[in-house]
Amino acid sequence: MQKRTVTRWMPVICIGLFFCTSVYAQAGSKHGPVGRYASYEGLVMAGYQGWFRAPGDGSGRGWGHFGRGRDFNEQRCTIDIWPDVSEYKKTYETSFKHADGTPARVFSSLDASTTDLHFKWMKEYGVDGVFMQRFFGVARSRDMNKSGNVILKNAMAASKKYGRAIGVMYDLSGLRSKGEDCSAIITDWKELVDDLKVTNQETYLFHRGKPLVTIWGLGFPDRSYNIRHIGIDKLIDFLKNDPVYGGCSVMLGVPTYFRELNADCLPDPYLHKIIESADIVLPWMVQRFTPLVHNEMDRLRDHIKADIAWCATRKVDYVPIVTPGFTWHNLSNDSLKPVRPLGAIPRHKGRFYWDQIHTSIKAGAKMIYVAMFDEIDEGTA
Repeated sequence: MQKRTVTRWMPVICIGLFFCTSVYAQAGSKHGPVGRYASYEGLVMAGYQGWFRAPGDGSGRGWGHFGRGRDFNEQRCTIDIWPDVSEYKKTYETSFKHADGTPARVFSSLDASTTDLHFKWMKEYGVDGVFMQRFFGVARSRDMNKSGNVILKNAMAASKKYGRAIGVMYDLSGLRSKGEDCSAIITDWKELVDDLKVTNQETYLFHRGKPLVTIWGLGFPDRSYNIRHIGIDKLIDFLKNDPVYGGCSVMLGVPTYFRELNADCLPDPYLHKIIESADIVLPWMVQRFTPLVHNEMDRLRDHIKADIAWCATRKVDYVPIVTPGFTWHNLSNDSLKPVRPLGAIPRHKGRFYWDQIHTSIKAGAKMIYVAMFDEIDEGTA
């Protein structure tokens, strides 16, 4: 397979509407050879939460992420977008009704048929693959680990079936301010390599010829943990240099204004030191740009160009984030004041999504991250 160029990206616009080189692993490494995806360059990847649950799906978590406190009704609804479940093999009845009086139904991320359908859609609409979100709680808790592993196994099978790239993204959300550090992720990564053999999968995403692992959640001021005290340097060193489980490329999820260390980013220069030790930087741009502001794409273009130049001097690659829109009115109803408006960042029938992708490519981006494939509770699906 020849390396794809950015012109290959155009079919991915539909998602917003809802070298094969024989390279062998280093001696002692448990990773397989480079498979179908040797580089992130030229690809459009999406984030995949996989966190929706329903009573009866075997998770025991009630209406996880559909509602609040395991309930899902008019008073405890946390989604702004209702999923079209007409193609799902397995769905779950809710207390909501359609106009004709029939019960409205939803899916569960725990079902293999759900994951299979999502990867089928990725192939049909030109989405190259997804990063599977793996929250810190999954690495910490054996109970949460079970569901997380089921979903990841299902995704690996679907990834192979439909030829979509797949990668692991650790999200530090949930990491406590005291008594915890990134050691749990090291343990979890060893288990994924040993038991699930994620990096022996032909469709696992490599970058710079190495398995790509992402760590998301560094430099955000709303986090309780201090990035200087969580052993992030130890984790990155392990992933890059451990003779058995390392030899990986590392991507870091950081705030939009990581370069300036202001606005949505902590003013801590240690973040720059950490970024310089990685291979790719992924700034979280959701809610930072909107179609409601004149010449907003000019601002996005200039921002990306400056980011790319900053990264180039440090030999770090760069991935901008695009999103079809954003809304979390119902999700914010209990936790945020004032309550956020419905459709805060409108989609404009896909125009906003198209403009971001077009602008990112013109600004020099060689790879794209879409937030998110399945996140209906923040209206980015």
